[in-house]
Amino acid sequence: MTDSQFDHQAIRSQFPILDMQLGDNPLCYLDTAATSQKPQCVLDAMNEYYVQNNANVHRAAHQLAARATQKYENVRMQVQHFIHAATSQQIIFTHGTTESINMVAHGLTEQFQQGDVILVDGAAHHANIVPWQALAQRTGAKVIPIPLDSNGRIDLTAYDDLLTQLPKLVALSHVTNALGTLNPVNEMVAKANKVGALTLIDGAQAVAHLDIDVESIGCDYYVFSGHKMYGPTGVGILYGKLNALEILTPMLTGGEMIKTVSFNGTSYGELPNRLEAGTPAIAEVIGLGAAISFLSNLPKIQIRQHELHLIQYLQQQLSQLGDISVYGVTTDNDNIGAVAFNLADEHHQDVGILLDQQGVAIRGGHHCAMPLMQSLQIKGCCRASIGVYSNQQDVDRFISALTEVKSILL
Repeated sequence: MTDSQFDHQAIRSQFPILDMQLGDNPLCYLDTAATSQKPQCVLDAMNEYYVQNNANVHRAAHQLAARATQKYENVRMQVQHFIHAATSQQIIFTHGTTESINMVAHGLTEQFQQGDVILVDGAAHHANIVPWQALAQRTGAKVIPIPLDSNGRIDLTAYDDLLTQLPKLVALSHVTNALGTLNPVNEMVAKANKVGALTLIDGAQAVAHLDIDVESIGCDYYVFSGHKMYGPTGVGILYGKLNALEILTPMLTGGEMIKTVSFNGTSYGELPNRLEAGTPAIAEVIGLGAAISFLSNLPKIQIRQHELHLIQYLQQQLSQLGDISVYGVTTDNDNIGAVAFNLADEHHQDVGILLDQQGVAIRGGHHCAMPLMQSLQIKGCCRASIGVYSNQQDVDRFISALTEVKSILL
């Protein structure tokens, strides 16, 4: 799918930051996996809230509060339909994927005991590792990583073997943030369900690229962040099956989540309020709603084909450059959104800095996936990642800049 086959420029033009100049160079943004840029409609929605509807939600009787509450709760229903959840009660607003996972890990403390097994994707983001380690420390449970193959992908045979230990919980990535690996979560969740395990899916890298159907996946929890899907920072989602949410002990308590309070005792409200203490990120939630509208109005089939073409084109161009190691790519060509690589033995930060001097923004580091880096026997790598606004010219500029970097370093 080439840009000429649908009006890609009309999509790209909605992102004002892409017109930025960095010194003598126009911005070439290939770090969408870290955070996506925001379309004008998201910026406008947040500005409108502050200018016309600024009030707290659920509390006051005046018109501003009523309008703010309606807009806020409308987004809850938007999210429900966007991920194909059964009811809006299953949608909990959080500050992001990390908080969502921590809410689950904290909330399940009373459900775990000495010796319980937690299986964690060996390529997971640290946010989907550390909270489970903390849960294990509190309860005496043990965290076991699911082994990876030589491509940094989950070893499904090893996963099957680990399921014989009857884990209490399985935590997976839908798409890994470092390599863009698409995991077979439907199959893996179905197997976990058969042994009675709870399942949590980190969908932060998936929601902007794939059509998410939590009912079809069958997981107990699905989490993601607004800023990975063209929405604001500071807002995220915890989806859960109703019974899986009901067993969570609230991590935060206080205003908004209560039913009654006295010095003789307190009772909590119903879902979703019981897991949403305090004043929420109202403007950010409204911005998330605008981002969902933006994504929902895109030509999904054409965008998916466009992104697949760009990733494959990027992989091909890197392979032809020489002295490049690309990680996590297989013959299936099912990487989503990102390509990880290194230039010979050069440090990834040096490569990233020299690219930045030419206006090209990529990410270099361990990508909050240090166990994965250890499995690949590297300290870190570079990652180029795309979004709906990315085009072939971005890839060409990146390859040209990387060629210049190569001539400097090698």
